[in-house]
Amino acid sequence: MTNTSPLRRRVLSGVQPSGALHLGNYLGALVKFVALQEQAECLYCVVDLHAITAWQDPARLAAQTREIVAAYIAAGVDPARAIIFPQSAVPEHAQLAWIFNCVARLGWLDRMTQFKEKSGKHQERESVGLYTYPVLMAADILLYKATHVPVGEDQKQHLELTRDIAAKFNHDFDAAGFFPLPEPLIEGPGARVMSLRDGRAKMSKSDPSDQSRINLTDDAEAISAKVRRARTDPLPLPADVEGLKDRPEAENLVGIYAALSGESAAAVLGRFGGQGFGQSFKPALAELLVHKLAPVSGEMRRLMADPGEIDRILAAGAERARALAGPVLAETQRIVGFWPGP
Repeated sequence: MTNTSPLRRRVLSGVQPSGALHLGNYLGALVKFVALQEQAECLYCVVDLHAITAWQDPARLAAQTREIVAAYIAAGVDPARAIIFPQSAVPEHAQLAWIFNCVARLGWLDRMTQFKEKSGKHQERESVGLYTYPVLMAADILLYKATHVPVGEDQKQHLELTRDIAAKFNHDFDAAGFFPLPEPLIEGPGARVMSLRDGRAKMSKSDPSDQSRINLTDDAEAISAKVRRARTDPLPLPADVEGLKDRPEAENLVGIYAALSGESAAAVLGRFGGQGFGQSFKPALAELLVHKLAPVSGEMRRLMADPGEIDRILAAGAERARALAGPVLAETQRIVGFWPGP
């Protein structure tokens, strides 16, 4: 890929409106969204088309979309700089996804591990949409000719599929370089936040236990209570990072503190090592969480109290997104040979 100048980079990412956003979303996505808008042209969508690959309450879906946008803005994403929009408001996503469904191969999709994990033993009962989810993701990215995509471990395989689809399209239609091969922006330290109830499971919106996560809308009392009840082991905090090995809950809580404070895990342990969790570490972690999240949750509540403001931001973002997406789809259709043809 030749388009690597920081000023010419285009980043696309999105979050599903499928539940309340939590600390993992904040550290793993929102904080990085804010930083990326200083470095590249950014598009941040609310991926509601992806969300309905699993059942969503229709009465809640639009409200959750607004909540995601409120979180973007409360965290520091500037809608005057980044394009914020709902995926479903740009029909070109679905139109390009159909073309890519005809480019991708069944064998490629059969290798997607996330479908196997989500469907379990009942794959035949899952929606076709869940199976072709990675193809729609490829359309999301390539519709804007994004050069970089923030991804975690669970999405790296999907980005590789996106590159395969782009390369095959370019080859099959003799359109060298038409679609770029997007590069991953891998999660950094502190991005992978684990459950407060199980240090081996990622913090998730879908976890049935609300005690497993810190929601961005939690108040100070709820945050303190969840930290106080967070699962730990009976040993004191170790003096060094090596001592966190095979102690997933301790490693998770120390990692959260480090990510929020901007310190290394070693520095955190230098202050709290040798102490019991409840002695001073958990109270300090709760205080830090409240300090960092209170401004975000307060601004989210302000924005959600005015859904008209959020809707204006979404409508303007969708218009800007369509201005980019329309020409790419039109040229793709011309290359494929759709009427009226070349």
